[in-house]
Amino acid sequence: MTPNVKRPRRKLVARPVTFSPFARSAAHLASAYMIKRQMIENKLHESCQHTPNGKCCGQRNIDETDSDSDEESSEGVVQADFAFFDPKPDDFHGVKTLVQTFLDNEEWNLSGFVDLILEQTTVGTVVKLEDEDDDGLFSVVTALNLGRYKDHKCMKELEEYILSVCHESNLVEQLRLLFSKRARDVGLLVSQRVVNLPPQLLPPLYDALFDEVSWAVEDEPTEELRNSFRFKTYLIVTKIYKHKKANGKLGKKPDNEEEPVIYVKAEDELFHELSSWSFSFPLKIQHVTSSELKNYVSTGLVMAVEADKIPTFRQQLRSLIDDEP
Repeated sequence: MTPNVKRPRRKLVARPVTFSPFARSAAHLASAYMIKRQMIENKLHESCQHTPNGKCCGQRNIDETDSDSDEESSEGVVQADFAFFDPKPDDFHGVKTLVQTFLDNEEWNLSGFVDLILEQTTVGTVVKLEDEDDDGLFSVVTALNLGRYKDHKCMKELEEYILSVCHESNLVEQLRLLFSKRARDVGLLVSQRVVNLPPQLLPPLYDALFDEVSWAVEDEPTEELRNSFRFKTYLIVTKIYKHKKANGKLGKKPDNEEEPVIYVKAEDELFHELSSWSFSFPLKIQHVTSSELKNYVSTGLVMAVEADKIPTFRQQLRSLIDDEP
């Protein structure tokens, strides 16, 4: 039986988390509308309870206004109880919406990919509002073994896509190894969410993921299943905004003072710094509409992070969130 996950309850104000004020502002403008629509449509609660399946829940405040007025600000803050749940079949449409652009605008077996996420309940979490009839999802996180699922059409198509967008010859062979001889040791880390989900949810969300991986190694009923969670490497496919004038590889600043890269998900910068290798590629879908992002292009980022780096990642993520003003 999977142990209960208990998290301390705190009242939190939702705000984007990135490493610079400019990046924080740009990320917010690029995505804020996503959570507002869902929050307005749901009835909000004041209590916090642990869910029957052992996942955690907590009260979170969402700031719905930028007004300086105390009265308007008070009316603009709505309280939400978020809870962590095991994936279930009823989450199909919510998960599909969150992973819709996981491979840019590629036509692939997305429904099959969602089915894999939902069928693996040992490791994986979805975030919803607690005690709501609406099944709207705010986040999904899981890790899928490349070897275990290698014969599924969606995983074959994912492999073909990632190899097709990698134009760095020195990395192509490493990618091929990850999808073949090393596949049994590789976990595809899937983490999709509305971007301005309260950042204080991130440490317990990732703690739940990596704790569940550890528990699965011990508690799964067969050796084959236990071994399928003994990840040595995590493969991460994500999205960033890259400056049009960024010099060479990621991380070199353009001539002006703007950031060379805006990480849509703050934790991706931590993963990037800890990765053993990575590459980026232009995305076909471009949703850059705000003036703050006019000099940026939507860019795909693929990273390989060794499993022995995960304790460092977890510590850094907690520090990052705790240090937020």
